[in-house]
Amino acid sequence: MKIKELILKQLNNKDSIKASEIVEKTGFSRVYVSRIFKELREDGKVVLIGRANQARYVKAEKSRILKEKLKILKIKKKYQNIELSEDFVFDEIKKNSGILINMKKNLFDIINYAFTEMLNNAIDHSKSKEIEISIEKNVDIKFSIIDKGIGIFNNIVKEKGLENHMEAIQELLKGKQTTAPEKHSGEGIFFTSKIADNFIIESSKKRLTFNNNIDDIFIENIKKIDGTRIVFIIDAQSNKKLGDIFRKYAGDDFEFSKTKVDVKLYKMGPVFISRSQAKRVMNALESFKDIILDFKHIETIGQGFADEIFRVWKNNHQNINIKTVNVNENINFMITRAIQKNNEKVIKHPKEK
Repeated sequence: MKIKELILKQLNNKDSIKASEIVEKTGFSRVYVSRIFKELREDGKVVLIGRANQARYVKAEKSRILKEKLKILKIKKKYQNIELSEDFVFDEIKKNSGILINMKKNLFDIINYAFTEMLNNAIDHSKSKEIEISIEKNVDIKFSIIDKGIGIFNNIVKEKGLENHMEAIQELLKGKQTTAPEKHSGEGIFFTSKIADNFIIESSKKRLTFNNNIDDIFIENIKKIDGTRIVFIIDAQSNKKLGDIFRKYAGDDFEFSKTKVDVKLYKMGPVFISRSQAKRVMNALESFKDIILDFKHIETIGQGFADEIFRVWKNNHQNINIKTVNVNENINFMITRAIQKNNEKVIKHPKEK
């Protein structure tokens, strides 16, 4: 029996076969068997599903192709960062797995946006020769992107002239921060961190975690790693919509104009006292129209701190609204005093629960 006939006969009785099975059955070399499969693919008789050790051939019938794709719910692959395109990688995931098949549109939009934005950041910023991606679907949809480049926090420190990684994290959390303004708006990480259930950035000796299930952010020390590791997790049944996040922080015109700054992350001690601390909090926020300052877990602030933000900074940026949340009686007294000095109005949100 000719080898092509053997392969097609096998596929009449099985959902799929691997090239190694034909090598074992016929005794022909892997190179020769691979060439035969290539000819069958070109003839439109078989289709290759998956890559590497997951690679298998199926009969070129839609129902069989779909059935095999749905068996592949995890992909892990390394790419050379030479003319690499995030769209190409995402298309490979669609083509070679069942991860995105039958996914709800709201989730597909979220994964498409988050994955391509984070991969594009690694391609353009990391200076890494190789980028590793993994993505899987189970109870959650989870993907990670790992590079061995300069490291996101190192890059921000270098490009922004900062002193340490904590300052880099503080800048990153504000949104609209990018070290390559000619290519990026700086919005990708901000919106991705808001739409995920959990979003993790690891680089150097720091782990930055956005846990949106409990609406909190954590910074931890970790063992030093080279480059950057991004992890994105969202419930596979989530009803979140990407457009809702855009509108929340950008408005109906989708101009990225709002940001929320968690003041507690700038804490150098039990209270905020100095003008220099205030300047550090407000640094690079002039490009927004609305700023939310969250004082959760902050006990009190000093006169100089309040005056710098709510009189001096506000007076120099009169078209920008400053909103405050989680303000206790002590902090409210200082803010009100600073506002009254210059007769400025600060819009306040109701205290968050």
